[in-house]
Amino acid sequence: MKGSEAKLLNFMEGANNRYIIPVYQRKYDWKYDNCRQLYEDLKKIVIDNRNTHFFGSITSQVVPNGNKIEFHIIDGQQRLTTITLLLLAIRNLTKKGLLSSNEGNIGEEINQRFIISPWAKEDDKIKLRPVKSDREALLKLFGEEEDYNPASNLTLNYHFFCDCLLKKEVSVDDLYSAIGKLEIISITLDPDDNAQLIFESLNSTGLALTEGDKIRNYILMGQPPQNQTKLYDSYWTIIEKCTNNDVSGFIRDYLSVKQKVTPTINNVYRVFKAYAESIQIPIESLLEDLRRYARFYEKLLSCKSGLKNQRLDDCLYRMMRLEIIVTRPFLLEVLRLNQDGKLSVDDVLEIFLITENYLFRRNICDVPTNALNKIFLNLNKEILRYDNTADNYVKKFIYALLSKKESGRFPSDEEFTAALATKQIYQMRGKYKAYLFERFENYGTIETKDVYTHLDNNIYTIEHIMPQHLTPAWVESLGVNAADIHSTWLHRLANLTLTGYNPNLSNKSFIEKRDSEEGGYKASGLKMNQKIANKDCWGLAELEERNTEMIALSTKIWALPQTDFVPAEKEFDSCTLDDENFELTGRDIAKYSYQNTEQPVSSWADMFEHIVKFLHQKDKSILSGLAYSSNSSTDLFKYVSSTENDLRSAIKIDDSIFVERNTSTSLKMSILRRLFVLYDADPMDLVFYLKDEENEKAAEEGRHQLRKKYWTYAIPIIQQKHQLRGSFNNSNPTTSNTLSGGVGISGLRIDCVANYDFARIDFVISKSDVKQNKEIFDVLYSHKYEVESELGVALTWERADDNKASWISYYSRDISITNENDWERMANFHAEWSDKICSALLPYLQEDDEEKIRLQNRASILRQWTIEHPAVNENPAKSNRTFTRFTTDAMTELLPDLPNAPSGWNTDNHYFYEIVNRAGNGVYMQFALSSRNANPEFLDICERINEFYKAKKGKKNWQWRLPFRTKTVCISDDLSKEQIFEKLDECIEEIQNFERDLKNKLSLDKSAKA
Repeated sequence: MKGSEAKLLNFMEGANNRYIIPVYQRKYDWKYDNCRQLYEDLKKIVIDNRNTHFFGSITSQVVPNGNKIEFHIIDGQQRLTTITLLLLAIRNLTKKGLLSSNEGNIGEEINQRFIISPWAKEDDKIKLRPVKSDREALLKLFGEEEDYNPASNLTLNYHFFCDCLLKKEVSVDDLYSAIGKLEIISITLDPDDNAQLIFESLNSTGLALTEGDKIRNYILMGQPPQNQTKLYDSYWTIIEKCTNNDVSGFIRDYLSVKQKVTPTINNVYRVFKAYAESIQIPIESLLEDLRRYARFYEKLLSCKSGLKNQRLDDCLYRMMRLEIIVTRPFLLEVLRLNQDGKLSVDDVLEIFLITENYLFRRNICDVPTNALNKIFLNLNKEILRYDNTADNYVKKFIYALLSKKESGRFPSDEEFTAALATKQIYQMRGKYKAYLFERFENYGTIETKDVYTHLDNNIYTIEHIMPQHLTPAWVESLGVNAADIHSTWLHRLANLTLTGYNPNLSNKSFIEKRDSEEGGYKASGLKMNQKIANKDCWGLAELEERNTEMIALSTKIWALPQTDFVPAEKEFDSCTLDDENFELTGRDIAKYSYQNTEQPVSSWADMFEHIVKFLHQKDKSILSGLAYSSNSSTDLFKYVSSTENDLRSAIKIDDSIFVERNTSTSLKMSILRRLFVLYDADPMDLVFYLKDEENEKAAEEGRHQLRKKYWTYAIPIIQQKHQLRGSFNNSNPTTSNTLSGGVGISGLRIDCVANYDFARIDFVISKSDVKQNKEIFDVLYSHKYEVESELGVALTWERADDNKASWISYYSRDISITNENDWERMANFHAEWSDKICSALLPYLQEDDEEKIRLQNRASILRQWTIEHPAVNENPAKSNRTFTRFTTDAMTELLPDLPNAPSGWNTDNHYFYEIVNRAGNGVYMQFALSSRNANPEFLDICERINEFYKAKKGKKNWQWRLPFRTKTVCISDDLSKEQIFEKLDECIEEIQNFERDLKNKLSLDKSAKA
């Protein structure tokens, strides 16, 4: 292998040379941004009068072929092809007379020296030989323009260079001269060198420079040696120290502050270089500003504000423990404003505490986090924009956060407390659990405990008061509804506390846990355990009481801020392209902002046209590919065409590129979202500002009411479809766009999503363990062919490596929750496809849990019997694997419903017959009574029943009674469904005999007393 410096044009010159791109190389794929960077570099060579410019390396293997020399390009084909396109553009434009030279016929010179071999056969003239599909597109660039391949990247980039040349920012002679100054390292392989191994080596591992390393080199290498040392010692070493050597991450946040756009971590150097060149200030001034912000950055990393306020430092520490970094650009500006004397220390403290509350409330309410980056990126600018001052900064800050909607919202007390009360706290990620219990233990006292350190060192653990596995003693103390209480309350906040003695407490009874000399609640030094220690038992009443107390305290710990600030001018309502749930029906757009540049528009169609054209100018290959492709894997091809007449009302985006205009606002949003994915653009960057045509609160309430009304309609249909699986038994109408159901596996669920332009089913894998989620997804994905063959459709498979959860989805497009005429179709879609997807996926996850499947199958058969038997009234919403519940008309006549007086089952009826299925091989039916909220007349009937059918727990002040149960019937595995139904029919005969006997005895008793 030999390597040497060479001029690029010298490498490309030679009539007998051919430059072959081997078939194992990828197609030509440089984008506009790459071509633009090359053209800008060439302009700088001209403007700065540079002698040379390094253009990278080209690695080739020389293969003689008769009188020709073939250079097989191992590395560098993208650069070589791009320069060829630029030279070809000069050649063609000068040939057409659109460009002129003072140096003679440079077009023909370029053609014969670098592009063609003038004396070769016609099919061998072009010296560059790309891979086959690119070769055909390149050949057409030598012919008539109407024959060009508009979908090819070569054609698109050729047109880009033509456009640049015709702007004549530099003369064609100067540009040609600049191309001549491009230098490469030409690496030529010897005949014995293994081209494949070298190709792999060039494209494999190596300790690459970080973005911070590149920035350091960029800043210092252009300085004289003596100044390099001074700048390094005075600035760079301090920046490295303050950032814990994560200079790349720091400068990413610094650029976010300065430009209000967050670059990707792999693009920080390029963006910083462009920024440094654009601001045109001395390098030392730039370094001084970087050092200043690095000192603010250090405060966030070290959790030491230097402002002599322990509460602020504690808040910094808590946010650090939560690993929250998205707030950094905003918090850096807050610290700067403090240093500039515009914010007091108390102001800074309040801002940090409210930020902490905002983030934690959102986490508890499962608000998507994708909006946070843009919110905190622009928050300081938004606050200052209200009146162009930092006056009343905190009040404006609160107003700005409270005014956020949808995925940016600050959850209200109602939403927050409802979510916290029912959330499975024990299954939250460890950092959030630690944070939550530290706050409950230490809030409001200066006698704090080092909860974090004790949890880190396993001195403290999170304890279930009611244990994870119920002992017989616990079952007895919880009563007849022990299983329901346990499944509902086990992992909720009210049943959890901190202890240093978890192994000692374990599954002991509550009294033993309370009174244990070592680690008992009475002996505990933790504030959280003081009230627990005063309880005589631990059941539903105690759980509800503690829940109420802790939820009330949570609104103090994470208080919702208030402000009296009102902007002088009413702010536009706004949303981003990412806000799928924002209702745009009937709303008019005033302006939009894309990447922090605002543009007034007259209509949604106007905005749509602007954005699509902007995206197209960034990369013409996307729409060209859609317009000319016959691949219908995406339905976007329906809205993009190369022929105007193919569309109902076409917007001309470019020559032979048309996009449909005649679509609804919601469909325009859907098209843009899908285009943003193809362009790798962030939908949060596109912000819509809406005209004030309706009261926002009314609009929001209208959305919630609409969703609740739809789910009220749809839930019975969905429940009916899932009656055997019971996935949605406990579902109630919600104001959310998502209805979730269980699938019988912890951490997995099936979601029905109702939106304004589509419906969707999501099979969500969201266990607490990220690794486990990905493993489960991979198991399912390995059966993708079988699953999709069974369903007859293609699903959307999202492993989502950047997220904790993974999911599998199926859509129904062009259907809207806003159109009640669509509701039947939408509800049937939700019912049918949620059931189909569960049926298709679950068998691949349940093979290792045969006993669980057996019990679930038994429960399904029992539930089906209640549905089909004419003498019983099924209640799937209150049934589970252990208890299948129903009522009868005869018993309801004796024990009527009590409206607005919910029973222990939270129903109007205060009795149930329960089919008890504990082991799956034998079942019985029992008659259960609940006294909760019952009126005196009902309780009197219960006492009379107890006289004839004595309940084991018939004591005074009872909560549950079981006055009657049938014999146990065998339902062994070898019985068919019909045979099991016969066994259940025997039990219902016993029930009916019991009812007749009870009615007779009650009637006689009433006559006797009369």
